[in-house]
Amino acid sequence: MLVDTHVHLNVEQFAEDREETIQRAFDAGVQYMVVVGFNRETIPLALELAEQNETIYAAVGWHPVDAIDMQDEDLEWIEELTAHPKVVAIGEMGLDYHWDKSPKDVQKDVFRKQIELAKKVGMPIIIHNREATVDIIEVLQEENAKDVGGIMHCYNDDAKHVPTFLDMNFYISLGGPVTFKNATLPKDVAVEVPLDRLLVETDAPFLAPHPNRGKRNEPAYVKLVAEKIAELRDMPFDELSRKTTENAFTFFKIGDNA
Repeated sequence: MLVDTHVHLNVEQFAEDREETIQRAFDAGVQYMVVVGFNRETIPLALELAEQNETIYAAVGWHPVDAIDMQDEDLEWIEELTAHPKVVAIGEMGLDYHWDKSPKDVQKDVFRKQIELAKKVGMPIIIHNREATVDIIEVLQEENAKDVGGIMHCYNDDAKHVPTFLDMNFYISLGGPVTFKNATLPKDVAVEVPLDRLLVETDAPFLAPHPNRGKRNEPAYVKLVAEKIAELRDMPFDELSRKTTENAFTFFKIGDNA
């Protein structure tokens, strides 16, 4: 059994075959999924999918790329949604310096406000980081994010930063890039992360793992991610699958840890 800890089944790329995609995941042994809503458009469907499927859960937050669009009432709305029984985390939130839609200072402000909210409601966070590691660490430390803990989603950074995130009570989640032939960073991380802090994800429909790279990703492919990590760690796939599932259950308080 596997858990896809970060998937966007709530986006338009799945509009025509969403239910079939979910069934393919179940058939592949991906029994649990966390659908991440990240703005006004995607959050409602994340909740709807969680309500319709016993083993699908939702995370609700505001993506840094869209930070400039966030209003005070949006944060209030997210706070209200954290009381939903199928909402298990706040996010994805963070910083994205690749795209220039939202100024850095606006991104940081929205990021800080969501951490503050997470601490208020006692819920863990999911972090999006693109080309902003130093500032991500600074904000997390200054806001005492360690109090709630979280996930470094789709980690694709230098392994030297991993201990810093572990010290802040974070898990490291790996996705499709760990399978890419020319990707060294996630491979190094896959070996060095303590097994009890490791999670797997797809970030579908993005970042499809080899041999599907360049195609639409889907949650069934998280098995390819887990198989590659097991290979890199020189351990049985079943053991890797079992442990990452236990980690997801512990972090999200679902399954056996509900």
